[in-house]
Amino acid sequence: MIKLLIIADDFTGGLDTGVQFAAKGIRTCVVTDPGADFEKAADGNEVLVVVAETRHMPAGQAYNTVYRVVEKSVALGIPHIYKKTDSALRGNIGAELSAVLDASGEKTLMFVPAMPGIRRITVGGVHSIDGVPVAQSVFGKDPFEPVRESDVTKLIALQSKTPTWKAAPDSIPQQEGIVIVDAQSDEDLCTAGRTLQAMGALRVTAGCAGFGAVLPKALGLHVSDEPKIPGLAPGLFVLCGSVNPITQRQLAKAEKEGFARVHIRPDQKLTEGYFDTAEGRVDLESWRIANRQAPWMILDANDLEDGNKASAAYAAAHHMSMEDVRRSISGALGRILPRMLDGMAKKTVLITGGDTLLQCMNAMRVTQMEPLLEVFPGVVLSRFTVDGQPQLVITKSGGFGKETLLCDLKKLIEDQQNQK
Repeated sequence: MIKLLIIADDFTGGLDTGVQFAAKGIRTCVVTDPGADFEKAADGNEVLVVVAETRHMPAGQAYNTVYRVVEKSVALGIPHIYKKTDSALRGNIGAELSAVLDASGEKTLMFVPAMPGIRRITVGGVHSIDGVPVAQSVFGKDPFEPVRESDVTKLIALQSKTPTWKAAPDSIPQQEGIVIVDAQSDEDLCTAGRTLQAMGALRVTAGCAGFGAVLPKALGLHVSDEPKIPGLAPGLFVLCGSVNPITQRQLAKAEKEGFARVHIRPDQKLTEGYFDTAEGRVDLESWRIANRQAPWMILDANDLEDGNKASAAYAAAHHMSMEDVRRSISGALGRILPRMLDGMAKKTVLITGGDTLLQCMNAMRVTQMEPLLEVFPGVVLSRFTVDGQPQLVITKSGGFGKETLLCDLKKLIEDQQNQK
């Protein structure tokens, strides 16, 4: 029986929240089709994560998509609903929270947006990252989904007329509307969980993976010992579709430490059907050869020079909007991965960026994934089945992880191999 439905606005976000349950032994499944048969998809799982892919939708479309998912879950009698939001507040926050509240029939939705473990906190209703108000951080400069407001009340008001309230984690009012709960530490998250549990206010809640980690205990779900990291294949192939500066620093550090790095040219990633051409197939084969020769390899959708100026110029010359660029890049990477995996020596695979992950899974006709555990905070190891065979994959949002992430992952893999 499904005890909790999580609605995520992108794929990597669905995994990094779902894994908070899976890592505690709670059976969890992630599906990529909001129209799926939830009862069939659950198949004995207690937690079902639905990837609604609403982050880049117009606000009205995002509202309708989330509304229908909640409406369906209410009809099935699912007792708890969690609207997973981005930890940097990207996407259609106001529209989606209002949709959950409207479709659920509840009067109050508790929103705990902080993730203190990676220095994303909310104080007085203002959301900050690394001590910088989010709208002034790198997320305020995102080319595809910039965050315009740091005050969460004002951010919600951009898309919603639902009343909002601010609260401390140990003093939460049961007001009608959306209650924004502050948190500066993991203990604050736990306090908020205990407070809401005592209030009986956990029917509909929202937040990122931070508060998601508190929910197993708050909801009384049975937890077991945390699993150990399964054996990872030697070597690492990284497919990067993120433009986030955090990810770019990780790639630069890894390249400096010996990773091979190939940049995909603007014409390769922005020309529809390029990899179905003779020239495209030659490029793919050259990358496959390079991947076989280099144990640690990065295939990067960003330009060789900072700022992706060459891609911007190419897009302008071909009258492509930013949305066209986003779709073209994720679509190209989705077509690349299956061909790279075909015949590739067994290797650990890391995919960064929710759009990229979704297109990769779509290309392989994968609609369901099982999160297993966090390798590092926000870096999730999952399992899926392709062509009848199980496949492990590591995923992360573009904005997650230390600068040394890829180097740390390399060391983890090498240590595992040395212990065999």
